Amino acid sequence: MSNYRTLNPADGKLVREYAQHSSDELEAALTLADSVYRSAEWRDEMPRRLDVLRRLGDLLTRDADRVATIITTEMGKPKAEALGEVQLCAQIALYYAENAEHVLAPKKIESPLGEAWIENHPVGVLIAVEPWNFPIYQLIRVVAPAIAVGNTVLMKHAQTTPECGVAFQELCREAGAPEGAVVNIFASNEQISDLIGDPRIQGVALTGSERAGAAVGARASQMLKKAVLELGGNDVFVVLDDADVEKAAKAAVSARLFNAGQACTSAKRFVVQKAVAERFTTLVREGMSAQWLGDPFDPHTTMGPLSSEGARDTLEHQVNTAIEHGARLLLGGKRLDRPGFFFEPTLLTDMTPDNPMYGAEFFGPVGQIHIVDTDEDVVTLANDSQFGLGGAIFSNNEQRARRIASRIESGMMHINTPSTSRPELPFGGVKRSGFGRELGELGLSEFVNKKLMVVAR
Repeated sequence: MSNYRTLNPADGKLVREYAQHSSDELEAALTLADSVYRSAEWRDEMPRRLDVLRRLGDLLTRDADRVATIITTEMGKPKAEALGEVQLCAQIALYYAENAEHVLAPKKIESPLGEAWIENHPVGVLIAVEPWNFPIYQLIRVVAPAIAVGNTVLMKHAQTTPECGVAFQELCREAGAPEGAVVNIFASNEQISDLIGDPRIQGVALTGSERAGAAVGARASQMLKKAVLELGGNDVFVVLDDADVEKAAKAAVSARLFNAGQACTSAKRFVVQKAVAERFTTLVREGMSAQWLGDPFDPHTTMGPLSSEGARDTLEHQVNTAIEHGARLLLGGKRLDRPGFFFEPTLLTDMTPDNPMYGAEFFGPVGQIHIVDTDEDVVTLANDSQFGLGGAIFSNNEQRARRIASRIESGMMHINTPSTSRPELPFGGVKRSGFGRELGELGLSEFVNKKLMVVAR
């Protein structure tokens, strides 16, 4: 059996290993989760469940430093960024605690047949298959709405962030969730496939790669189970010729290098109109060059390592391939010669459609400069992607930016701010970036039985 393990990406040293769960252990976890879902004291007691979310929000605030330390140790993001992640998770828990009752309240329907309304009910046990890049945030995006609705969750975390899964389960238990409501499992892909086939599982949420999404989505479809998939992105960061270039460039550096560029909604393609391209490129180069790469626990560090040796090697291969096929390197492009999995902030240009890396997602600190002329060129290039997750537009003409944003094929667009995440804002994409939504009211309604009730008059 393969092991889940914490390997510190800042120095490459093994911290701890966890054994994969056996089939019998997974069966026991599923049996327990199903029994909690079917218990009246869980599914029929919304006040109790919302109290769990309130306490979970408070516990995340109380234990922010401890949880952030686990995040930084396991996946390498600077401690300050990890603290920000935990604080956002606390806000998500409290958002659903305060808003779920209203959102899930019965909705009246006018009908000549008589009295009609929609009730919102839980559906059962869910599986959450989650990645390493935001290892607590990704969990709470599924778990908080599940608790609010009355579903239960088996969490299969990434093999590189096992302690985050353990810590999150413990916090849910301390918050008052019964044993079995939120269960961390160490499972293989084959075991997850088997679980999806079990009739007690009623839904699957996955955040990850296209490959993982295709496999899980196909299995869920085969078993007639609902899936919510949040997959890759190749988001545009558009700078129009009337933008505040200094503001846009500063935001661009942050949007590309936050979490060492390991975010689905990172600004990966800078689409810049010609009149401001030279100034924007100069400022972005300067901003990326000024980053301090080092120990993620050092408060002076502005960018940590990539999460793993494999992530670094994949990114290096992508950059080299792009350059071999005509891309021009403006900055960086190499791993650092030191322990750990560090990679330089990198800037490419002259990425043409015939380059094999043109449509690829660079999951790391690599930005691309694309220079265009017209607003129509912006839209054409933005939509020339198999992905459709998010994006941003910077302009001093809000109406112009709105028009362009509405024409870009994506699940989310931001104007004069980089892509961001908030509890009340639904998160998700189109095309090969997946389907379904997490967070906000839409996220709360994904794994819900919207039951029609009619009383004839």
